[in-house]
Amino acid sequence: MTASQPTRRHLLAAGAAVGASALLPRQAPAQGGAKKFQGVTLNVSTFSAAYPKLLQQWLPEFEAATGARVNYDAPSFPVYNQRADLELSTRGAAYDVVNVTFIYSSRWINSGWLTPLDDYIRNPNLTAADFDIDDFLAGARAPETGRDGKLYGVPWTAEALLTASSRFDLVQQAGLQFPDTTDDLVKVLRAVNKKERVAGFVADNHYGWTFVPYLHAFGGDVFRKAPDDLFPTLDTPEAVAAADYYAHLLKEFGPDGAITYQPDQVTQALKQGRVNFTDSGQLHLAQLGDPATSKTVKTVKFGLVPKGPAGRFPGTAVHGLGIPAGSKNKEAAWAFIQWALSKQTTRRAVAAGYGSPARRSDIDSRVFRDKQVINGSDLAQLALDSIELASRTGHMKYRTVAVYPQVDQQLNKAIALIASGQASAKQAMQQAQAQSIAELKRAGLSL
Repeated sequence: MTASQPTRRHLLAAGAAVGASALLPRQAPAQGGAKKFQGVTLNVSTFSAAYPKLLQQWLPEFEAATGARVNYDAPSFPVYNQRADLELSTRGAAYDVVNVTFIYSSRWINSGWLTPLDDYIRNPNLTAADFDIDDFLAGARAPETGRDGKLYGVPWTAEALLTASSRFDLVQQAGLQFPDTTDDLVKVLRAVNKKERVAGFVADNHYGWTFVPYLHAFGGDVFRKAPDDLFPTLDTPEAVAAADYYAHLLKEFGPDGAITYQPDQVTQALKQGRVNFTDSGQLHLAQLGDPATSKTVKTVKFGLVPKGPAGRFPGTAVHGLGIPAGSKNKEAAWAFIQWALSKQTTRRAVAAGYGSPARRSDIDSRVFRDKQVINGSDLAQLALDSIELASRTGHMKYRTVAVYPQVDQQLNKAIALIASGQASAKQAMQQAQAQSIAELKRAGLSL
């Protein structure tokens, strides 16, 4: 082969570049025929999850199409949020694209730490005609919108917290059904815990997300009446009872080190059949349906989060991609977001098994709905039912107020203290209440 003959690798790279170029608006070539963002280095950061992992695989296509170089960082959820919150608060230029985390969205947006995207979206020289911002669920765009009515993040996930049993065959062998209530869940766990060396229950240790549906189910709440009255209500009898119940699930039925589990660890434990039950978002649970990596694809079953004495209150969350106010490469950052969340890219992700899209066209597509039926459970319908229920009740308002991250941290500490035996439920929740009040006062709230 001579030096002038293209290799198969070059042809594939060229094809990928053409494909990625089609997702971006037509633009005049830069001086000398160079690609518009040649020489630009973009720093992109989000947390580790299914969709960001897919984007990471496909990054060479964006780089080939635009000439930009991308530094891509995807640490764990708590590490990402800590770093991003600190960096955004300084209006620094370390990041060009960030994940707009649901529990921080109000704080980051309304503090002026992110760039409004409306002018980019409306500019035909910067945005492809078929990007179609209205295709993203209105309910998913709402948390990414500021008080000024402008959009600050484009959603990549509209997620619902669901219950899963990776080894439902053990439940069936015990003559029981999928648990519908909090009482049912305990009954089932007592019957199947440690059977075939499978621990009964584990959850992501972000308890400000996984525990709150149980707090609501027992009749408790985070605030007195969010978003208008933000006085914390973590030490009520209902809140203490919910915390005692939930921590007991982890303590009695959890694997060793249960309170250290993060989302990816929970997913892997279920895929390997090491743990039976969890409550998790469908973007993680959909991975249990991958026959190439999941040992429990033929034994898994999904359902709604259990209802308690006060009813059923599924958690819902939205995450999006946004541009920090301090970014020095805003046009290139918008090109990245547009590529990452174009119809072509999101459709490709759905085809690859991604389970939590925010575009209506993806949710309604046959390829998505077919992939979401896993071992007889319709994961997509369960998620849509949860999102619809949350929109009717309004119980998720607590999670979008600017000061929720402070209370979120106190809930994380409280459940860990109870589950590890370091404090009683009453002691831990009284401590969470007192510290939440102190944190909110430091944030300037008059309580």
